[in-house]
Amino acid sequence: MRTKEFNIVAIKINLGLFGADAVINKTTSNDPGNDLSPEMKTYYSDYLIDLAEPELVHDQFGQKHPIPKNGGKTIEFRKYDSLPKALTPLVEAVTPDGNKLNVSTIEATVAQYGDYIELSDILLLTAIDNNLVEATKLLGSQAGRTLDTITREVLNGGTNVLYANNKTRRGSLSGGNVSHDDDDVLRVLDVKKAVRALKKVNTPKKDGGYVGIIHPDVAFDLMNDPEWQAPHQYVDTENIYANELGRIAGVRFVESTEAKIFAAGEPFAEGMPTLTVASYASKVITVDDDITSTIATSIVGKHILLADGEEAVITAATAKAGATPATITIKDTPTTNPADNDVLYPAGGGAAGRDVYSTLIMGENAYGVTEVTGGGLQHIVKQLGSSGTSDPLNQRATAGWKAIKTAEILVEQYMIRIESVSSFSDTGAN
Repeated sequence: MRTKEFNIVAIKINLGLFGADAVINKTTSNDPGNDLSPEMKTYYSDYLIDLAEPELVHDQFGQKHPIPKNGGKTIEFRKYDSLPKALTPLVEAVTPDGNKLNVSTIEATVAQYGDYIELSDILLLTAIDNNLVEATKLLGSQAGRTLDTITREVLNGGTNVLYANNKTRRGSLSGGNVSHDDDDVLRVLDVKKAVRALKKVNTPKKDGGYVGIIHPDVAFDLMNDPEWQAPHQYVDTENIYANELGRIAGVRFVESTEAKIFAAGEPFAEGMPTLTVASYASKVITVDDDITSTIATSIVGKHILLADGEEAVITAATAKAGATPATITIKDTPTTNPADNDVLYPAGGGAAGRDVYSTLIMGENAYGVTEVTGGGLQHIVKQLGSSGTSDPLNQRATAGWKAIKTAEILVEQYMIRIESVSSFSDTGAN
């Protein structure tokens, strides 16, 4: 008879994780909701907010407004008008009429965002605390980047724009090698022009200066200027903003990889990133490319860049048929006619498909945002067994976040977007 051998492995389990001392969930599966205790809910919500706030660079300098409770989906931002000069001399013993505050309001509609992670019972059995903490870290970063992007897109939708190196449109921004004088990288002169424009409309300063949000690629170019000042060279070193790099021309710059990048649109087709002009006449561009009928249909409505950076819209296209070349028709007559052998790129970025970077320079009260605290951002944990009959074997728990968010430009003139290229270039828009 063969003898069977059994290996017995001792497994050490911390029963405190499942008993009265458990720090994740002090309720039983029979309790309503089976959520965290109020104390732990507050702890993890605060933890999520702390993790999210470092990502909120674009929120950092806006007016903060609490989420309205039981007030519908509309939030109201307030703007106070300046008082006129009091040039009339006072008359002895006569009280003048005085003045009054003139308050205008801008309304914005809030929207809700959120996401969650599902945690299996097997995963939770390995290390309950660690998995919830790690999930919260990931969710906090996601929440911060999401909310920051919402604000960023609003701010970059402003109409107060300055193009680097005296260019007049985004599509004409070119180059990127900082050693070339004609390249449209961000320079001190561009920053000074933006500051001049802000000063002309009496833009209020924030903590004694203006604020700039800049991408690391653009910061590299700007920091090569000998006029650049790093934070340790400031007179005031106590009040440093989060992610602050330094200052120049009265602007304190804060670095963010989430700063807006405008990239060229999608290629015309797979393997066809550009089109080449063969000839032009009356809004019709004949091209040298092998456009099929499928491609011809798909590119109608696309925006393209002409050679001088002017943008055009394709309204019709024909496919190549034997010796007959393909054509595209544009909506409007261009300022400069396309020339033979000109290369056409999808619009959206700079010349020749170059990425264009946004640098926002602003003063106080340029925009408003909803607050992250006070119900703006919540952490939600549902423990095993909280789903009732939809989870009959108590196999799934979830951790997630949701937020109510909006942002609004309050005074266009108090914020300028400088668009430039960089000696570095990202792979596309963020």
